[in-house]
Amino acid sequence: MDLSGHRILLTNDDGIHAPGLELLERVLRRFTDAVWVVAPSEERSGASHSISMHDPIRLRRLDDRHVALKGTPTDCALMGIYEVMPERPTLMISGVNWGANLAEDVTYSGTIAAAMEGALLGVPSIALSQVHGYQEVHWATAEAFLPPVLDGILRAGFLPGTFVNVNFPPCPPEAVAGIRVVTQGQRPPGSFTPEHRVDARGKDYWWIRISYQPGEAGAGTDLEAIARNAVAVCPIQLDMTAHAMRARLQAAFGASLTPAPTGAA
Repeated sequence: MDLSGHRILLTNDDGIHAPGLELLERVLRRFTDAVWVVAPSEERSGASHSISMHDPIRLRRLDDRHVALKGTPTDCALMGIYEVMPERPTLMISGVNWGANLAEDVTYSGTIAAAMEGALLGVPSIALSQVHGYQEVHWATAEAFLPPVLDGILRAGFLPGTFVNVNFPPCPPEAVAGIRVVTQGQRPPGSFTPEHRVDARGKDYWWIRISYQPGEAGAGTDLEAIARNAVAVCPIQLDMTAHAMRARLQAAFGASLTPAPTGAA
């Protein structure tokens, strides 16, 4: 893997001292020293693409290449690109997340959101996650497959308005069944539900419970790849237009639609 000439910004949503982030930096430093880390000072999993609009962002410099931020993963991407790095990054990597970012997970994930922010700002960006079943976490799998996965992505290059979401399977490296380029899957509804409890003072409170519902993993999806112990490499685009639904709406409105301005699509 050739990282010469790259300036790399690392972030995550698990926090500045998370093992996946330390693993990622350790692997990348085998190939380059041009690595900066800007990550939340505490875990911000599930923060999605939120930004700190109503609270000040405060940072703590651990050294000249490591910054802990009191903010969201998206804040970290913004601060890393605009304020921390001496020059604009040529690559941003978010992760390695502790847990899956598959299918609809991407709509909740702070890991994904940081990569999305990088793509919005024109920085080639990648999100990385190590899937596990709340038992053993096979960090060795992410470490073993990081170089070939990153090498393939960098050789392919990035189209404007895109980033890449990578999930490593929950098995040891020797059990991995290759690398697959996939589409984003979708689980049956009901993965996140509120669970009612009562505290010691008799007050109600709720935890959001994660309980993925059983269902078929569509052929060629990230869900199928992980179910078969393969690394899932999924390209994601920022344009979320539902083009098939757009055509249905155009047909439904018909002649009542206002004509588009000259030159507009």
